[in-house]
Amino acid sequence: MTQQALFIIFGGTGDLAYRKLYPSLFRLYEKGYLKDNFAVIGTARRPWTDDHYHEVVMNAVADDGHESDRTNSELARKFASHFYYQSHNVNDTEHYVALRNLADKLDEKYDLQGNRIYYLAMAPWFFGTIAAHLKSEKLITDHGYNRLIIEKPFGRDLKTAKELNDDISAAFSEDQIYRIDHYLGKEAIQSIAALRFGNQIVSSLWNKEHIDNIQITLAESLGVEERAGYYETAGALRDMVQNHILQIISLLTMEKPSKYTASELRDRKVEALQNIKVYSKEEALQNFVRGQYGEDADHTQSDYRHEEGTDEQSQIETFVSGKLETENKTLAGVPIYVRTGKRLARKSTQINVVFKNVDTNIFDSTDADSNLLDQNVLTLYIEPDQGYRLDLNVKDGGQTYGIMPIHLDYHKTAAEKAKIPEAYEKLIHDALDGNRTNFAHWHEVAQAWRIVDVIREAWDSEKADFPNYVSGSMGPQASQDLLKRDHRNWIFDATN
Repeated sequence: MTQQALFIIFGGTGDLAYRKLYPSLFRLYEKGYLKDNFAVIGTARRPWTDDHYHEVVMNAVADDGHESDRTNSELARKFASHFYYQSHNVNDTEHYVALRNLADKLDEKYDLQGNRIYYLAMAPWFFGTIAAHLKSEKLITDHGYNRLIIEKPFGRDLKTAKELNDDISAAFSEDQIYRIDHYLGKEAIQSIAALRFGNQIVSSLWNKEHIDNIQITLAESLGVEERAGYYETAGALRDMVQNHILQIISLLTMEKPSKYTASELRDRKVEALQNIKVYSKEEALQNFVRGQYGEDADHTQSDYRHEEGTDEQSQIETFVSGKLETENKTLAGVPIYVRTGKRLARKSTQINVVFKNVDTNIFDSTDADSNLLDQNVLTLYIEPDQGYRLDLNVKDGGQTYGIMPIHLDYHKTAAEKAKIPEAYEKLIHDALDGNRTNFAHWHEVAQAWRIVDVIREAWDSEKADFPNYVSGSMGPQASQDLLKRDHRNWIFDATN
């Protein structure tokens, strides 16, 4: 269904807009979801003209596109003609007046029915100022819909997140606020509910009686690259655990919704996060490990502290691993091990659900504990690969009754992956539809900060001995020891 809407993108000259937003909007245009009745206003401090803005948008489409000549294509030019640029200072009231006048003019020109989406692709400390001016200068229409999309990080802790939320909520209601987490737009993440609740063989085993532990890995092979300035203020805990990892945990541990609707899913996810144990500082130090990458074994890659834009004595972590516990009735007692880091051995996001071993190995005559069968493991590959793997034990086919492990694999083909909408495309599509299923509710954000804040406070009370892992490894040894303490091991190890 073709949509009518005006997009106002704050931060329209930025990297996010160039790499993600403009290509995603073009794909929606290509597919006919956006057609004649839409317009985009890009705002930022740079003194661009509309013509220059059109060239930037077409270049963004070309850099992301499937065809090498997209920049010169008539479709891309027609798409870019819907874009308008307004030089803007977010603190200047007069600039909002000019922005309102342009928005009203475009609303009439393209027959947009007062529908507006405000995308804040900027640092979070500007969110409250922008929201207040949108209300005071009457950019928020009294007809059609008004939706605010905001990017992470949503605050630095619970206190700042609440202050930010209060500022935004003074101008927009909760059902108008779309807190974007691009992981929730990934096909494989959205498929978790289908796997859990669409298969009796899985749902009947998804409990503490059958699951031994759950492991979540978000590994990146690159360093901080050009994000060093941001990373010095955030770190892996705030950048990855507070949002992506805890959102994944909520989907893995939530109770079954009565219907797959935005409100039902939100309520179940909030409950799931409320059931995650909030540690004391002492428990946080016992159950969480931090790391910072050093040089690689060949000394060809620099350590974090010598990246451009970092502090030479930085205490910022580029790696986090930890053990979380849920207190919900279905999975109580099942440990959830998480880890994420930069400059690891291989880029991979995957979830490993490790099932309990059979009580006894009836196929072994020695009855030795060391001859236990391999545990069944269900692996969900999120990226760059997408698919599933199930590890089972079967007869080895020899004269004796030996047992061997096998792997049942399904991986999406390149052709299948090419048909899957990119995460931002999906989420912008959902925002146009008014579908908040894959956006975080304030209650989810608040509870995630409660979990993370204690860990941050515990770490800030002690100086870390950094760097403590080699680039190209799977993180510090303490991450391995965390599981060995529980007589377990990480399932995924790209160094083997």
